[in-house]
Amino acid sequence: MIARPDELMFAPLGGVGEIGMNLSIYGLGNRHQRSWLAVDLGVSFGDEEHLPGIDLIMPDIRFLEQERKNLVGLVLTHAHEDHFGAIIDLWPRLKCPIYATKFSAALFEAKCAAERNAPDIPVTVVPSGGRIDIGPFGVEFIPVAHSIPESHALAIHTEAGIVVHTGDWKIDPTPIIGPPTDERRLRELGDEGVLALIGDSTNAVRDGRSPSETEVARTIADLVKAAKGRVAVTTFASNVGRLRAVADAAREAGREVVVVGRAMARVVQVARETGHLNGMQDFRSADVYGHLPPDKVLALCTGSQGEPRAALARIARDDHPEVTLNRGDTVIFSSRTIPGNEKAVGAIINGLVAQGIEVITDRTQLVHVSGHPRCDELRDMISWVRPRLLIPVHGEALHLSEHARLARASGVPKVLICKNGDLVRLGPGDPGIIDELPSGRLYKDGVILEDSKSRAVVERRRMAFAGCVFVAIAVTAKGELIEDPEVDLVGIPEKNMAGEVLDDIVFDTVVSTAKGFSRTLRRDPDAMAESLRRAVRAAVAEQWGKKPLCYVHVLVI
Repeated sequence: MIARPDELMFAPLGGVGEIGMNLSIYGLGNRHQRSWLAVDLGVSFGDEEHLPGIDLIMPDIRFLEQERKNLVGLVLTHAHEDHFGAIIDLWPRLKCPIYATKFSAALFEAKCAAERNAPDIPVTVVPSGGRIDIGPFGVEFIPVAHSIPESHALAIHTEAGIVVHTGDWKIDPTPIIGPPTDERRLRELGDEGVLALIGDSTNAVRDGRSPSETEVARTIADLVKAAKGRVAVTTFASNVGRLRAVADAAREAGREVVVVGRAMARVVQVARETGHLNGMQDFRSADVYGHLPPDKVLALCTGSQGEPRAALARIARDDHPEVTLNRGDTVIFSSRTIPGNEKAVGAIINGLVAQGIEVITDRTQLVHVSGHPRCDELRDMISWVRPRLLIPVHGEALHLSEHARLARASGVPKVLICKNGDLVRLGPGDPGIIDELPSGRLYKDGVILEDSKSRAVVERRRMAFAGCVFVAIAVTAKGELIEDPEVDLVGIPEKNMAGEVLDDIVFDTVVSTAKGFSRTLRRDPDAMAESLRRAVRAAVAEQWGKKPLCYVHVLVI
């Protein structure tokens, strides 16, 4: 009997049907025994409107925990938070080897150093363009242009075939930092034969090509040169090419660069240590800002996404201890607003404009370009790699659908759309979804990781919508009230439409309900509590139109 060759599997556990929280796994073996390779382990960010108190969202790694002995490694494509931000919290559950290139490893080390009680997590550094064997997988790091140094597509070599996992990428013939996307090597892989292309879909809804970082640098240089007063530029701290472009613009205009914000300072330090800011002038710390003439300073600030504690938000509120802006000064948002952050960013922009500060965004000037490929770039990648199968990832449903449509029109023989948790057989044989793995979300609540169904998360969301009523009563063994009940309303209006105090209405409801308890009910404190809870919720709903959470404590004395 001829042994069946090992099957090559792919499963996204995050990053499909959404943008962020990227985690992909590849499996090689048979249904009884497989080796697994993980690619990236990122986060999404909480939305206060829907997830109050939740800072970070991470992929559920139950499956990898179950397969921990077969997990041969975790490979990082690059060092953006949505690709490596969950490692500190989740690696202790996996304790697998991690592989990354120099900049990603250095930025991760700096992130660990800034985190209180971070575990000691070793990272094996792989050269850009290098290849390393990890279990049965040969992993090749192919340089691609993106908005952070040392981004890489991965060519995953196996006995079952080659997979190209693009990571985040674009085609930029003139990047500020690093080499362009390695077209030559991708074409060579196409000549060898690529089984599957697992591809970034973020900009699949946009025609044409993404402009080059060099074009952005020219625009920023012109704007800084024309500015009369102080200039502040905010951008993603990790976009070292943009930081370099801003520094060049400042030097041409005779301005000193002042770094404002811890995240920005950390990336600048790592970029200098890894050689990505070689030849650049020294940057100044924020305590120098006030001593420089207005036309001789440029503040490089964190806060492009409206983060309330970041430097720009504090400057806009005029409560930063060292940096101020005045009428006639200029703020350049060299960034795009991540969906969900529009209100926070808009509030900062409106606050600055109200103070007479000129605000420049990509709405009117080319001060930002995406790090992801538009349609023509996606077509180029397909023509270079010529995959037998394309699976769109890194996008919401519309992005995935448009990428799939483009791939079919480009002649890809097989295109498959999957969702988080789908186990896809890539080969040999006809590819398809063959199973579903455990998947989901973990919420970081303070320092605790909760699953998406946790009581705290569900109840906090309900409490944020409809408030909470707390009731405490003391009764005799016969169920009679000993004294007046205690009532406390949280997050509920003070008065109803008629001007009546809701606390009084709830108090009266508790008293009247308790006096009406039957003899049977009076012998059961739990039943009394439930009866009071229902009565209070109904009373508040009648007066307010919303049903709050209600907690009742019955003390039998």
